[in-house]
Amino acid sequence: MHDAPPTPLQGSDGQVRRWVEEQSRAVNTVWERTGSVLPMTFNVLVAEEPPPEGRPAAGRNAERRPTEWITEQAADIAGRLEQLAGRCELRVGITVDRTAVTTDEAGEDAPEDRPDDLSPGMRRLLAKQREHRARDAAGQLADALHAETRHRLLSVAEDYRDRGPTHRVAGETDVLCAALLVGQEDIDTVGTVLAELRARRPAVRIRFLGPWPPYSFIDAGHHTRAAEMAP
Repeated sequence: MHDAPPTPLQGSDGQVRRWVEEQSRAVNTVWERTGSVLPMTFNVLVAEEPPPEGRPAAGRNAERRPTEWITEQAADIAGRLEQLAGRCELRVGITVDRTAVTTDEAGEDAPEDRPDDLSPGMRRLLAKQREHRARDAAGQLADALHAETRHRLLSVAEDYRDRGPTHRVAGETDVLCAALLVGQEDIDTVGTVLAELRARRPAVRIRFLGPWPPYSFIDAGHHTRAAEMAP
């Protein structure tokens, strides 16, 4: 916590990235030294409280408001910190490569449907048909893998939050994108689950990130109170 103008931090893309990296380093340092942290989202600012209506006296200042909030919520905050002690967040993104699924997962190769004597229009039509077959096959495999993989990850993780994909890759179909809350000792177990999936399903593509402080697992109430103190 530090003094800052009660307006959102603004700057070039490079400056904003540096600010985000600075906050991330600060959160990680506290997390590594204490084993538990309740990280705030970047650019959370606390404004002075406006004076009560009809009264000239100023409201609580920006330093007093979070201090009082922390004091009031001390038991809840301490309990949540204890629950998160020794735990981290992992991010898992799983997709299916449509090109790979048509050859490796479906067990058959695409037919030879581009003889030299075909017209350009017919070649485009056949290319569209191949694309639709690949999309359908990948969608069926993704549906089959979603429930199975989610169940296996939940058998290891203490908590699981679905997330939207952070980025999309052309030619891939989403299976799942999730944040996992796990004990530090279970990181390798999650890696083993994903490695086994990749070995069984060559068309699967996996993105496995972390460990990070548990950003996705902070109680909504803490976020709400922070929003109430924002400008």
